[in-house]
Amino acid sequence: MFNRNRCLRQVAAIASISSLMTGCGILSSDSSEDEGPIVVGTTSAPSTLDPAASWDSSWELFRNIYQTLLSYPYGASVPEPDAAEKCEFTDNTNTAYRCELREGLKFSDGSALDAQAVKYSIDRIRDINVNGGPAGLLGSLDRVQALNDREIVFHLNKPDATFPFVLATPAMSIVDPDSYPADKVRDDGQVVGSGPYTLQAYEDGQEAELVRNDSYEGYAERKNGAVTIRYFQDSGEMIGALRQHELDVAFRGIAADDILALQTRESQKNFQVVESASTQISYLVFNPKDPWAAKPAVRKALAQVVDRPAIAHKVYQDTVEPLYSMVPKGLTGHSTGFFDDYGQPSTSKAREILSEAGITEPVPLQLWYTTDRYGSETKAEFEEIKRQLEASGLFEITLKSRPWKTYVTGYQKGEYPVFGRGWSPDFPDADNFIAPFVGDQNALGTPYPAPEITGDLLPRSRQESDRANVEKEFEEAQKILVEDARLIPLWQGRQYVAANNDISGAERALDPSTIMMVGTLYRKTSW
Repeated sequence: MFNRNRCLRQVAAIASISSLMTGCGILSSDSSEDEGPIVVGTTSAPSTLDPAASWDSSWELFRNIYQTLLSYPYGASVPEPDAAEKCEFTDNTNTAYRCELREGLKFSDGSALDAQAVKYSIDRIRDINVNGGPAGLLGSLDRVQALNDREIVFHLNKPDATFPFVLATPAMSIVDPDSYPADKVRDDGQVVGSGPYTLQAYEDGQEAELVRNDSYEGYAERKNGAVTIRYFQDSGEMIGALRQHELDVAFRGIAADDILALQTRESQKNFQVVESASTQISYLVFNPKDPWAAKPAVRKALAQVVDRPAIAHKVYQDTVEPLYSMVPKGLTGHSTGFFDDYGQPSTSKAREILSEAGITEPVPLQLWYTTDRYGSETKAEFEEIKRQLEASGLFEITLKSRPWKTYVTGYQKGEYPVFGRGWSPDFPDADNFIAPFVGDQNALGTPYPAPEITGDLLPRSRQESDRANVEKEFEEAQKILVEDARLIPLWQGRQYVAANNDISGAERALDPSTIMMVGTLYRKTSW
């Protein structure tokens, strides 16, 4: 995803986009600045406004209000310069990565964005070191060196061909050193960035008002003057607002019923649905601090019972597909390890696994899910998992849930025996579906020592610039994940954007990580 001397081979295309649209012969202008803001609805509210604290879907907002050295112009599958004018590895060892900034960059408050600001932004991520935060992405970074006002070098402690991918994640957003404390997270609800938009107003969990940043220097399209993002907890409420034309666009967390309803011939008179392939996944996490979840036999028995096709069909009406690997389809390294080892769901096989471990009574487990992050079907999904497990007679399941903000705090503190997570990639590479979940410091806040993966397979794969040549390492890593059964993949989704038919640009809005770039959206001004 990054511009480099030795170009990484294009990873799986995530951009097979099909629009279900009515009408033809549309003429449109490039801007709708004088017609009020584009209003976007989503179920993915930020957990924080500070990039140093977030390794989650807060990145959706960050991509539009902050800037990174590299990012993804429309159609790009490897990162290209944004705040940077150019970036490259300085030799063949993949251990020193040099960037030169664009000239005259400024933050939204008018202060200069220079190499020292970049160094400060990256260093504070590691210094603050939020549990479950983005410091885990920087494991290969040794030190950051600002050579002068515009040149910066990242010295790595080992070869890492994926490091440019990391720099392109919104976690590496550049912040103003005068506005963000070096030793703690900023929590006053204010933002100083250099992205395509500035955050004019923000109400936590409710709404974000974005206006065009006239000081922005970068690649991003901006075909509108302002965007308002409204946050919902329920798909039905969000799509109801779309149908009432209180929203122009709805994205992320749209329930299957609502997708199917919007795709009817009658609905297509007023609305469009843009469907694209996605590497979004859903999975279960086992907490080794819990006495039952710590038992391999319990984890393997659950993996043997869970019926993924039933979840995909009954709950999601086949808008998702069963997943048997932490690395999703479409990426080098995808496998079907959980199907290969467990096959079809089987109560008798699961009972045998437990019996061999001396477990003869039903296993009591708490399963946790979040109420307002992944869409309104999450509750139904976990009710179906509970039904499946209890129908086997091998488990006694208690379901628990919390809103996202307190949910994150809970799993970072190790409070949940088993909990659900979704994952949209930081970058479309198999590395990003394994590395974030293993090691003592990971995105789950749940230590998962996996020395063969972290000490051998990942470092070996990161020496290879051509990412098509790392299939063996990731297949071996996934065999270990299957054997440990600490992470149980459930399904892989597709991405849907719903919009009124007077909106253009929805088909260009998603980057390879399925983050929405709201600047592509605009109103059609003539038909």
